[in-house]
Amino acid sequence: MAIAQLTEAERTAALAALPEWTLREDGLAITRTFRFADFAEAFGFMTRVAILAEKADHHPEWFNVYNRVEITLTTHDAGGLSKRDVALASAIDGFGH
Repeated sequence: MAIAQLTEAERTAALAALPEWTLREDGLAITRTFRFADFAEAFGFMTRVAILAEKADHHPEWFNVYNRVEITLTTHDAGGLSKRDVALASAIDGFGH
């Protein structure tokens, strides 16, 4: 079954529910930057996200430097933002950071 890209209305509703996430300029992904006390804390966070992503079979694009983790979520099979991205962003937000 094909994964559908969110409609504009779905995207607007998703972003309202994910206030810390930003729609990328092209409208095809959401991004968020996390900051931690140090590298070990950032890496621990990335490990928790990796476990979630593996279980969901949906993997983030991310970048880490020392205490900063930048995450981009998009669904390549859908050609943009999908419910899978929203679900993973919501799960990541559940870590309480």
